[in-house]
Amino acid sequence: MIRVAAFGDVHAGADSVGRVRPALESVADKADVLLVAGDLTQRGIPDEAWVLAKELRELPLPKIAVLGNHDYHDDRRDDVVDALTDAGIEVLEGSSTVVEVRDTTIGIAGAKGFGGGFAGASGSDFGEPEMKAFMRHSKKVALALETELAALDTDVKVALMHYSPIEETLRGERLEIYPFLGSYFLAEAVDHGGADLALHGHAHGGSEKGLTPGGVHVRNVAIPVINSAYRVYCLGPANGSPDDCAPDNA
Repeated sequence: MIRVAAFGDVHAGADSVGRVRPALESVADKADVLLVAGDLTQRGIPDEAWVLAKELRELPLPKIAVLGNHDYHDDRRDDVVDALTDAGIEVLEGSSTVVEVRDTTIGIAGAKGFGGGFAGASGSDFGEPEMKAFMRHSKKVALALETELAALDTDVKVALMHYSPIEETLRGERLEIYPFLGSYFLAEAVDHGGADLALHGHAHGGSEKGLTPGGVHVRNVAIPVINSAYRVYCLGPANGSPDDCAPDNA
């Protein structure tokens, strides 16, 4: 059994100094790996990333993240990644990594994802070049996620995203903004790639739990949704719901 701690949308900045680490002090006792589902910073400023890096640096467990839309805002994505990497946080984007926990391996494939909407209410690769570019980018990042998931040869697999793959975990948000919160291309990637759990953030007013059309558990781990520093999910060959280790949650 592998215990996965996860959160998203911490939005670290100057006001976060000394505030993040205390809430995560016991995470290594409750989990085997820590996954962060994007929006690590407020405006994608490297100094904000350094704040979070210092808060997470000494946590004694593997730390893996994807970036969110906020982390791209200042157009300094590489500097943000450098700050996080310096603290031992592995940042994924159309890539994957494997962690061995006791006698079990967990593969994590990560991509920020993008918007576009959901079946029956989505954009299309048609018309203006701006719309074509929008939808083609959404398909491209989803395909990269699917490719990485499919290539993983591990006991369990997790898809880590910022944008949502399903509508169910957006419920509570205004329906009009669903196309900017996620895309069904991501759900297809999760199902075709063969994930055991999909994690995302981004939808602060959404809901925590849902399923892809293929039956993969999806969890929205944005801090305003889970209302805690992190959630812990359990994965293993004989495990049912990833919430089976709920008593260990923060």
